[in-house]
Amino acid sequence: MSSNDNTLSANWRKATYSNAEGSCIEAGSVPGLVLVRDTTQHGRGLVLRVTPADWDRFTASIKG
Repeated sequence: MSSNDNTLSANWRKATYSNAEGSCIEAGSVPGLVLVRDTTQHGRGLVLRVTPADWDRFTASIKG
C-alpha cells in the first residue's frame, strides 16, 4: 500500500463539535500516523498526516 492509499484503510471519526452544514473535521488513524481531513470534501480533499506525538501535543494545547 502506498502512502497515498493509507486514507482508505483509516477508521475515520467525525468531530463531536460540528455545525448543521457539516463543516467540521474528521480524524482517522493508521499505524504510525494520525490523519485529519475536512468533511466538506467528502473524502476527496487533502489529508493532513501527523505523528501520534504531534497529535497528542495539538489536542492537549486546544483542551488547555
